[in-house]
Amino acid sequence: MGTFWSKERSPEGELPNELGRRQAVAGRVLMAVLLFGVLLASSLLLFFIFQSCGPCTCETPVCLDLLARYLASGNSSVDPCTNFFTFACENANGTSNSFQILAEENKSRLRRILEAPDSWRVGSGEEKAFKFYNSCMDTLAIEAAGTGPLKHIIEELGGWQLSGNWTSPDFNRTLRLLMSQYGYFPFFRASLRPHPSPPHAPVIQIDQPKFDIPLKQEQEQKIYAQILRVYLAYLNRLGTLLGGDSFEVQNHTALSISITSQLFQFLRPLEQRQAQGKLFQIVTIAQLQEMAPAIDWLSCLQATFTLMSLSPSEPLVVHNLEYLKNMSQLVEEKQLMHRDFLQSHMILGLVYTLSPALDSNFQEAHRELSQKLQELTGQPPMPAYPRWMKCVQHTRNFFAPTLAALFVRDAFNLSIQNAAMELFSAIKDALLTHLKMLPWMNEETRKEAQERVIQLQVKMGAPEWVLKPKLTNQYSDIQLGPNFLQSFISCVQSLQARTVQAALQPFPQHRWQVSPWGVNAYYSIPDHMVVIPAGLLQPPFFHPGYPRAVNFGAAGSIMAHELLHIFYQFCGTPWGLPIL
Repeated sequence: MGTFWSKERSPEGELPNELGRRQAVAGRVLMAVLLFGVLLASSLLLFFIFQSCGPCTCETPVCLDLLARYLASGNSSVDPCTNFFTFACENANGTSNSFQILAEENKSRLRRILEAPDSWRVGSGEEKAFKFYNSCMDTLAIEAAGTGPLKHIIEELGGWQLSGNWTSPDFNRTLRLLMSQYGYFPFFRASLRPHPSPPHAPVIQIDQPKFDIPLKQEQEQKIYAQILRVYLAYLNRLGTLLGGDSFEVQNHTALSISITSQLFQFLRPLEQRQAQGKLFQIVTIAQLQEMAPAIDWLSCLQATFTLMSLSPSEPLVVHNLEYLKNMSQLVEEKQLMHRDFLQSHMILGLVYTLSPALDSNFQEAHRELSQKLQELTGQPPMPAYPRWMKCVQHTRNFFAPTLAALFVRDAFNLSIQNAAMELFSAIKDALLTHLKMLPWMNEETRKEAQERVIQLQVKMGAPEWVLKPKLTNQYSDIQLGPNFLQSFISCVQSLQARTVQAALQPFPQHRWQVSPWGVNAYYSIPDHMVVIPAGLLQPPFFHPGYPRAVNFGAAGSIMAHELLHIFYQFCGTPWGLPIL
């Protein structure tokens, strides 16, 4: 009995063991609760840190506009698993060129500026730019004027046989007026440009002409003949619109096509002249007069470049002397046999040049000509641009300084410039840091590369003369009215005079190669400078209110692209590619 009871546990002995088990369970539960609390607290802390220190959601109007642009830039009708690029980047209409879209937006901005009511200063250059644009947009007045203004110009040139008022004017008189008053060069081109050789002083340069039709030396004979037939039909239409008899018109236009075709045969491609070592020749006006006597070179050039005092000893740069000799011989032959046809040839070419300022009949004829020529040459069809876009283009051409200042005032400011400069500096600093870590570059090369990066200049927005415009009216010679054609011609004359005056001025440290509303940045090798126009520093490429990642990915990638150009001269382009 004693042995049996010794193996049994008393109730008093079980109590401590039960209490210990309960305490152990409670400890484990408490530990689990504490561990869960620590994990929860850590998660909340990490979430708070991420929310406080990470990128915040941008819900400003600028960011919401950017979001709308991104959503509109894709094509949701395309399966992303099949073509993700089209799904993400290409509009439903097939447009995926963001630069082209931005260029169109900049044109629209110029339109809004030009159509803002009473937004110019009275008596200023701005007033003339606005009035010219409004005159261009006044199609009712242009249609009402009809061919009257154009016929008046033809009469001032001595008339032509098609209108019955042929006065048999002197050939060189007509040519002189075409060159000086209308900026039209039917047989050759004359311009004032820097001399090809140092010290690059301005010099008059004579070159073969640019034809109105896309003829090429290597063109198939069949295509060549079709192009001439299409252009002949266009010239017949011009003569008919100007009231000429259809039979007479056909005779004159046929000879005009013959002259164009013969002149084309005299051309020599640039590559051929380069291979022959005859890229250009230096001759005096007197020497050129002996070699190409059909043209009164001194009087024609003096009338065109009125700011210069020319003499027979004036040196000229001639780019294709053989063409000028053959052209002169052809003109002499036509003057002896078909003087009236030669006059018609020059007038028809002038009408083609002035077609943007004429009524809808002439513009429709020009549009159909362009469309047919593009079909024959295999080029994509040109879109039908609205009237406002054409008028903005004309206003930009004739009043570029004024529109540049207006665009910069509306689309660019100091905060944009500072933010863009800060972005460029960050990319530049990152490049310098990366150069230090390149293991394959020796110290001498590294130091030279770093020096090129440090010395690089950058210009943003617009040239200084745009940012600080002068108050002087540089369009005092422009006379607007009484019709749009006369306004257009007055602007042509003013632009030609300003171009010559600018060429005679001392060459600036850097002459911008892009307009402020342009969307193309570039690197200038001679000036070791990156230029980024104000037109590119616009949404969706850049905005001071965008998240940094957006600016780095859009405008920043363009800046980095131009920045890397500085090494192309330093170590050659990769894989022998040309500098972009």
